[in-house]
Amino acid sequence: MNTTDAPPEPRWIIHLPTTLTRLAEATALAVALRDSLGHIPAIDFGETTLSEEDRQFVRTRIWCDARLPGDARCPRPADHDGACGSAIPQILAT
Repeated sequence: MNTTDAPPEPRWIIHLPTTLTRLAEATALAVALRDSLGHIPAIDFGETTLSEEDRQFVRTRIWCDARLPGDARCPRPADHDGACGSAIPQILAT
């Protein structure tokens, strides 16, 4: 790092509590939010995690988010089988 380079600005996290009580429902909401708001570059859906209200330190990752060629990210589930790819599996597509 050059002495004239400023340190990167911190990124902010939006914690969005829900009334959902099942992981599958919370995952479906995350997918719906990604599908409807994915065009907004300020939102990094690849880093989305879920946690129980009283166990916020235990997080469940939703997407793999591994780097792909061309500055893309893998949109597949976090624990997917096989190689990473740019196609969204039907289970996560709406």
